Amino acid sequence: MAAGTVRVGLVGVGNCASAFLQGLSFYESAAANEPIPGLMHADLGGYRVRDIVVSSAFDVTDAKVGRDLADAIHAAPNDTLRFAEVAPTGITVARGPTLDGLGRYLSARVRESETPVADVTEALKRSETEVLVSYLPVGSQKAAEFYAERAMEAGCAFVNCMPVFLASNPDWRRRFAQAGVPIIGDDIKSQVGATITHRVLTNLFRERGVRLDRTYQLNIGGNADFENMLERERLVSKKISKTQAVDSQLGTPMDPDDIHIGPSDHVPWLGDRKVAHIRMEGTAFGNAPISLEMRLEVWDSPNSAGIVIDAVRCAKLALDRGLSGAVVGPSSYFMKSPPRQFTDAEAHARTEAFIAGDEEADASGPTLPGQTLQ
Repeated sequence: MAAGTVRVGLVGVGNCASAFLQGLSFYESAAANEPIPGLMHADLGGYRVRDIVVSSAFDVTDAKVGRDLADAIHAAPNDTLRFAEVAPTGITVARGPTLDGLGRYLSARVRESETPVADVTEALKRSETEVLVSYLPVGSQKAAEFYAERAMEAGCAFVNCMPVFLASNPDWRRRFAQAGVPIIGDDIKSQVGATITHRVLTNLFRERGVRLDRTYQLNIGGNADFENMLERERLVSKKISKTQAVDSQLGTPMDPDDIHIGPSDHVPWLGDRKVAHIRMEGTAFGNAPISLEMRLEVWDSPNSAGIVIDAVRCAKLALDRGLSGAVVGPSSYFMKSPPRQFTDAEAHARTEAFIAGDEEADASGPTLPGQTLQ
């Protein structure tokens, strides 16, 4: 294995994996000091975008399993923006176990592969994968836990981009610590998405002394993720994750009846575009009312790809330094439901400290009111 590389495995070859892989190609020649939209640094801790090498990939659908990863990222139902050409990778997408990873709506549109399920742990070891990224669909609790287990067995760092609570769960944190491998999670924040925007506005209200009385965030989109979330039972963890990401910015949690955050509907013609509507109602000086409404439209998967590139590089730094368990600073900056919630400015500062090698600053110090790390 060449020195200075970051060997990454992808669990789920959907739109997010497509945007991630396209991003590696798009910024492959970026200079070390070149500012790149969506990345903290072109050179993060000595690792540049071109140092990231995809070494393994897993999926369950017939259109993707057995194909070169460069072809699989454009197979149906993927429909994200194509912004870069991806050369053949030489990586064949392996058949992972389905478990609860395929919802009933999506399963009516795609066919499961009949290829035998791979030995995931062996595949990770054989490919020398160092960081495993979970891009599983919303609601895939069993599948997420399965791949977390395999990462620990193979000695891989784990980046949990989906809303199953692993890094934020004390038991799973202990297990990763005991296995001697790091985890960054849970539930990726986008570059400028609905959650980060809502968090910043909520923090603005708090810092300027406005009492936030009621708020909602309604999201619609046309990709497979939104189609999966038509099953309300698959939506539970996503709704919790998005709600606590916003609620955590307040000193006193809001009454559950006064805060509503979560995906609302699937509109197929939107494709991988996502539309968010946010409303905030508050009380200002002299009990004067204040309200704010906004609409945000983004390409959902490219919006998170750069964040994952940074998270992957931070996970590799944690491996290099022999760290294990939850990597607190980067988790707080990159994820909606980290082990500890900070303001975004504090989370950014802690992540920069981590990158610079200050591991104590990464994990110590005060949190927002009511936030603890068990």
